[in-house]
Amino acid sequence: MQRYFTEQRFKEDVVSIKGNDARHITKVMRMREGDEIIIVECEEIAHICTIASFDEQAVIVRQTGRTISSPELPIHVTIACGLPKGDKLDLIVQKGTELGMYAMQPFEAARSIVKWDEKKGTKKIERLQKIAKEAAEQSHRTHIPNVLPAISFAQLVKSCANYDVVFVADEEDAKAEERTRLVDKLKKVYDCKSMLVIFGPEGGIARNETEKLREAGVITTSLGPRILRAETAPLYMLSAISYEFE
Repeated sequence: MQRYFTEQRFKEDVVSIKGNDARHITKVMRMREGDEIIIVECEEIAHICTIASFDEQAVIVRQTGRTISSPELPIHVTIACGLPKGDKLDLIVQKGTELGMYAMQPFEAARSIVKWDEKKGTKKIERLQKIAKEAAEQSHRTHIPNVLPAISFAQLVKSCANYDVVFVADEEDAKAEERTRLVDKLKKVYDCKSMLVIFGPEGGIARNETEKLREAGVITTSLGPRILRAETAPLYMLSAISYEFE
């Protein structure tokens, strides 16, 4: 069953779907009156609805009284990625959304080869947000991850105070003979409601960055004995969080 998001509230069990979603329902899916779809109301409740009618610019849908339980992670996980090369952010946003990511925060790391272009940044965020929306629909989420504009490393450090717990993936921890196990650290944060996990770009987090994060109270962790690519590490972490919390 197709899923669509609306920022409107249902009024008398009815809401109108407009724009690209309306075109997708009519032109791509070729749905008819009486067909059932899922409408997520204000990222809160997923309603099973029937298509009541069509007009030139909107699809009118009506609640059936049935809802679907939320599939969201019990903890809000924001992924902070040092700007990687190419289209790796596209992959992280798409697959991260499927795995339960709550938000994405790119940042300019010392080892980032790519620099954030403010002029092109708005369009890039819009494209990434569209990827997140489509992935949220596909994976039957009730929340579309928010893709935030890139910030500096100094701003990232300041933002750590906004989360209950913050981890940084540290490859030096992974190389240690007596590295700490990620599962042991996750077991200690069951009461937390928000988590930030920081990943470096290609080449990882610089040592001086790691020290500044430690001074800010950030917990270093390994992701196993192998060194993962910049686009693989966030997905590994989200999978581990899902396994442990769900």
